[in-house]
Amino acid sequence: MQKKPQASVEVYKRLLTYVKPLRGYFALSILGFVIYSSTQPLFAAMIQTIIDTLQSDKREGMFYMPLLFSGLIVVRGLGTYLGNYFLAKVSTSIIHTLRCEIFDQYTRLPTAYFDSNNSGFMISRITNNVGEVTKATTDSVKTIIREGLSAVGLLAYLFYLNWMLSLVFVCITPIIVLLVSYVSKRLRKISKRLQESVGDMTHVTSELVGAHRVVRSYGGEDYERHRFLQSSDNNRRQALKLATTTAIHSPVMQLIIALALSVLMYMALYFMQQASVGEFVSYLTAAFLLPRPIRQLTDANGEIQKGIAAAESLFTILDESCEIDQGQYQLERSRGELEFRNLSFRYQGTDELALQNINVKIESGQTVALVGASGGGKSTMANLVSRFYPHEIGEILLDGVEIQDYTLSNLRRQIALVNQQVTLFNDTVANNIAYGALAGTARDKIVAAATDAYAMEFIKLLPQGLDTEIGENGVKLSGGQRQRLALARALLKDAPILILDEATSALDTESERYIQAALQKAMRNRTTLVIAHRLSTIENADVILVMDHGRIVEQGRHEELLAKNGAYARLHHMQFKDHSDKSVEVL
Repeated sequence: MQKKPQASVEVYKRLLTYVKPLRGYFALSILGFVIYSSTQPLFAAMIQTIIDTLQSDKREGMFYMPLLFSGLIVVRGLGTYLGNYFLAKVSTSIIHTLRCEIFDQYTRLPTAYFDSNNSGFMISRITNNVGEVTKATTDSVKTIIREGLSAVGLLAYLFYLNWMLSLVFVCITPIIVLLVSYVSKRLRKISKRLQESVGDMTHVTSELVGAHRVVRSYGGEDYERHRFLQSSDNNRRQALKLATTTAIHSPVMQLIIALALSVLMYMALYFMQQASVGEFVSYLTAAFLLPRPIRQLTDANGEIQKGIAAAESLFTILDESCEIDQGQYQLERSRGELEFRNLSFRYQGTDELALQNINVKIESGQTVALVGASGGGKSTMANLVSRFYPHEIGEILLDGVEIQDYTLSNLRRQIALVNQQVTLFNDTVANNIAYGALAGTARDKIVAAATDAYAMEFIKLLPQGLDTEIGENGVKLSGGQRQRLALARALLKDAPILILDEATSALDTESERYIQAALQKAMRNRTTLVIAHRLSTIENADVILVMDHGRIVEQGRHEELLAKNGAYARLHHMQFKDHSDKSVEVL
């Protein structure tokens, strides 16, 4: 269910909590802006002194005016430096904190969240939205403090000189408030659409970069260009709406203030006839200095609204429920006994059951093959064992204990997974094998795992051997080489349960001969779930489970199932009616 958007005030209050740990720096920046702002009315007052001195007979004080003017400039510059420098320290720290919080949250979110949210939007939130947020918490606050204090100082000076005339600005305040309120709502709405359009562009771009070989092979360049054109055009339209709103808002605000100044000028000419020339000019100078900070304040409001829109998307992520991890049970190393009792499962947002009433017990050290047509539920069973998705109907027991009673980290320590789609990182070969919790493993153990996976043969030929960087997702390696590195990673983990999800589908015949020996070694003394594996492994499995539409329709050994002449026999016949090579993959 979609969460109700938070009120903008509440969002902004939450944003400001990120400033609290940095309040010392923030206080110093405010001090700097106070110093800067205090010089504004002093310049107007100095003009009065200069003019009045020029009209008087005593001009001794004039010679100190240039010195005072230069001093004000120095003080103003010092205030600007203090304000900007310490606010930059606050700003960069907030960016760092927010990005790390979002990234850390990504590591805790359930698999279902990644299934329902595209990568482009998730990346855009860290890169684009965080920047918009920090403008609202720091840059805009800088403007509000600096220009706000300047406006207050100038107004105070105007009221000091002639409070009755200065009431003109009080009269236009309700009009300004109404205009700012309307524009704020519109800016927030448009900003949200603009940030979504940035996420869409990021998504289209990331897909092109990741799948450029497929795009070129199938002539998809025009299609991808059209997708990006539409996405970028949407971004352009939203940006134009934002600019139009801002562009209209600023002149309207200036017009209101200009009308107020015109009235004020007329009234000053009428009511300040007894004032000195210096007082009159000083009053008008302060009045004409006032529109700039007011305009800056309204512009800052626009940045705040964009920041609030971006913050809503960030806080939505931070408020998402993390993976369920309420288990307390832990053990050093399991025996690898798995049991499924009355297990049924459906994916979130679907009505059809992916698994229906699964009952099977897998003894420690057994190799169990899951075969069947696509969509039969094979990968779902493997995903549930690793608790990538929580199950609610039935039980999955590991060593007689429901897997939801285990802590997530402890449960996953018992399982090594090798997928069809191998995931490698833009790092060295050694770091890809000794990844994550395996980092820091002794080099000789990494070599042993790579040797057992028959990977050292090609690793030795690489320019720096184990220290060779393999590019994003191992782009510099062949499919078979990537698969062997994934198997080496699983061997190094030495977990009691091994899940092979179509793990050799990318291998050629020669690579398969190497891998089969490695797999036999890897499966020894381990409980192994083999999904749609090569026939040689399936033939040797202790149990073969034939799955169809989420049910186990047959189970037994290879010879027994062939003798039954049922679902497995039909699959076998379909695979081999035109092939004699036993390395053909079962569906």
